[in-house]
Amino acid sequence: MRILLVEDDPDLSRALQSGLERQGVVADVVDTLAAAASALREPVHQLLLLDRQLPDGDGAAFVATARTLRPNLPVIMLTAKGSLSDKVEGLDVGADDYLVKPVAIEELMARIRAVSRRPSEMHTPLLRLGRLQFDFESLQAQVGDQLLPLPRRQLLVLQALALRQGRTVARSALEEAVYGFDDEIQSNALDAHISKLRKALQQAGAGVEIHVIRGVGYLLAEA
Repeated sequence: MRILLVEDDPDLSRALQSGLERQGVVADVVDTLAAAASALREPVHQLLLLDRQLPDGDGAAFVATARTLRPNLPVIMLTAKGSLSDKVEGLDVGADDYLVKPVAIEELMARIRAVSRRPSEMHTPLLRLGRLQFDFESLQAQVGDQLLPLPRRQLLVLQALALRQGRTVARSALEEAVYGFDDEIQSNALDAHISKLRKALQQAGAGVEIHVIRGVGYLLAEA
């Protein structure tokens, strides 16, 4: 999962980014509403995590702009403004949830999973293909009754392919799903992740294959 975090406190944004990364979430960080609007023009994020007090305005007023750019994008406000009237205002302008800082990563992830389950442009919570079972909420892969211990990048590749199983996923779309704005991507990094993921799926007897569609991208299908 890839989200957009709008937060102008660098220490907090780094802490959130690191905590989310440990949970298998790629978080791109911007520190102004103008930068957030620019980022949302590209449909690469599955959720918006939005502060209220930003250098160029109130995040609550930005929710309408976000809805115009990405109508079905889940929005969670994460802010120090925690009075009852603040919470009511945030929810009334269209946010899906409202959290007050500080918040534990475990609770934030639970809220992210909760809003992501609502009807949107997102995915079904569970994929079964061959002997592979992929849980989009917990970001866990399982073959039969055995958990498949995959590194985070491979899980993100598998997630992006599973979302569109049976359809070709462009290489650029996979890179967008796996890497954040600030990540340096080596030319063969994605190929290495896919190669290792293929091997892990084959060794586990998952009954699925990742096909290379030359000049286009990759496709996950039952073997």
